[in-house]
Amino acid sequence: MKSYRVTLIPGDGVGPELAEATQLCLEATGVKFDWDVQTAGMDVMASEGTPLPERVLESIRKNKVAIKAPLTTPIGTGFRSVNVALRKELDLYACLRPCKSYEGVRSRYKNIDLVIVRENTEDLYAGIEFQKGTSEVLELIANIERLSKRKIRSDSGVSIKPISVMGSERIVRFAFDYARQYKRKKVTAVHKANIMKFSDGLFLEVAREVAKKYPDIQFEDRIVDNMCMQLVQKPELYDVLVLPNLYGDILSDLCAGLVGGLGVAPGANIGTNGALFEATHGSAPKYKGLNKVNPVAMILSGALMLRHLGETQAADRLEKAVADVIREGKDVTYDLKEDRNDPTAVGTREMGQAIIKKMRATANG
Repeated sequence: MKSYRVTLIPGDGVGPELAEATQLCLEATGVKFDWDVQTAGMDVMASEGTPLPERVLESIRKNKVAIKAPLTTPIGTGFRSVNVALRKELDLYACLRPCKSYEGVRSRYKNIDLVIVRENTEDLYAGIEFQKGTSEVLELIANIERLSKRKIRSDSGVSIKPISVMGSERIVRFAFDYARQYKRKKVTAVHKANIMKFSDGLFLEVAREVAKKYPDIQFEDRIVDNMCMQLVQKPELYDVLVLPNLYGDILSDLCAGLVGGLGVAPGANIGTNGALFEATHGSAPKYKGLNKVNPVAMILSGALMLRHLGETQAADRLEKAVADVIREGKDVTYDLKEDRNDPTAVGTREMGQAIIKKMRATANG
């Protein structure tokens, strides 16, 4: 039987606990893995002087597939996000975020089945910024004022928002190819082209051109603020959403909220030469070592990885086992109980074992 060489990044905070549960669930599908374990994040900062050692990047470049537990990024201070760095360094241009309802998860909505396709490398997240008061920002402001004939306050910080034809075309193609592969019916491009005519306007123009090459899939576009309202009022009208980086970040969390939160929201970052699968929530350092946090998001990210590897039946078995355990509501973590103080709630490890048991029972039944 074929064995897949996969980079496994255990993360920090609660990451190692989630990684262990996910690893065991993936192995229980019967698919064979050869794990290349690579540490990153705050836990290696002191010893290696960087949260993202070159060895991690080299491992992913070599293996082409990786799965990662959450990593901690300080807010406002310290290093920039390791997650963002991984996407940029490996050109993982497509962020895939399925948001699907599972019976038993508390939510105001039912039967949600949305897929967010977010461009990962451009837009404001390109990280091209100029700090207030520096000679660089003053020079930039002077040039912008000269070219645009518009005044910018001298005490401004400035971020640049690049959106290219190439970047837009490949992410929209990814969305349509995904829709075609998984028999989805519609792709909606989300933008603010009515205001930002030369960046978001370019994204929309490219999206319309790409859509012509996929006549079998319905295409439409929505302005981002209206899209937020539409998703709250009538999410059943939408299917696959494709967005520039910032809007994709915001709406992927909004859609996760429709299905019960980030604890059940898997994620993938995919490029031409590699793919990285990850839970979309944070590392929750205060729960480190407590065997308490819900492992579903990372386990479902593992199911996405199985589909990427072509192991569709294994992915279906794993997702069904997760759904069955959540629906039954017995062997679930505290956040998936009706009452979060329910003393019958189980830990991360025990929920993972319940999912494995369910898979084995199905296989034997």
